Amino acid sequence: MILVTGATGQLGGSVIKHLLKILPADQIIALVRDENKATALKEAGVIVRTGDYHNAKSLKSAFSNVQKAILVSSNDFHDRLGQHKNVIDAAKSAGVSHLVYTGVGLKDIHTSALSNFMIDHFQTEDYIKDSGITYTFMQHNLYAEMIPFYIGKQVMETGIIFPAGEGRVPFSLRDEMGEANANVLTRQGHENKTYNIGSPVSYSFQDIARILSDIKGNVVPYNSPDLSSYIEELKANGAPEIMIKAVTGFSAAMRNGDFDLPGNDLANILGREPADISGFLKSVYGG
Repeated sequence: MILVTGATGQLGGSVIKHLLKILPADQIIALVRDENKATALKEAGVIVRTGDYHNAKSLKSAFSNVQKAILVSSNDFHDRLGQHKNVIDAAKSAGVSHLVYTGVGLKDIHTSALSNFMIDHFQTEDYIKDSGITYTFMQHNLYAEMIPFYIGKQVMETGIIFPAGEGRVPFSLRDEMGEANANVLTRQGHENKTYNIGSPVSYSFQDIARILSDIKGNVVPYNSPDLSSYIEELKANGAPEIMIKAVTGFSAAMRNGDFDLPGNDLANILGREPADISGFLKSVYGG
């Protein structure tokens, strides 16, 4: 039996979608906080169990009769490491033999502008290693699906205004990352390995502007303002403080090259070259 946490989320849902292509539904367990959101999973024949990362007691029974599990990192930043520890402890107590963890790919967490925001991913990996459970660390780079969040809906009219400088990122599709996780869960040879899950090609926002220009048939410019003026513009537009911190932190990390880790792990696990981002951008901005 394979258990997928965060099963009603976008990444967890993708993992289950691809597991269903490989395994019978009754061999897949979906761990969810709200069973009411899992109707489609139940209809597909997936076993649904409830549990909350914050509630260690709720997780104990959820891992019963589970051989492999994937811990999809929490999107709740309140004591995220503590949440992950609860899941890991429950998995170990239940005798789970292999735990896959979806972390983040960064060159150096200690020097990154996102250190405070992301270090718990690496602390989680350390905790898993210390637990003695066989692991696979899937260090995800940034989703292509996040690009519209950074550049906005009106980018074809306004151009890209984002303070990422010449920084490059191997953006990849979330669904292909979900497929890679499903493959790791159902194949041998991934035990106690760490993978860099991203595209073999890194893209700058100037590259993204060129792709958008091709889609539009006219020049879409890229402007990388200084960080202070960008922050003031966000404030003037009424952006909430938490969003400003997230956007500016990620832009600083991109500008510094923290995510510039192109590689072949995703391609090797998929058994094919990952999609480039042109198709995705055309689906969003192509009209």
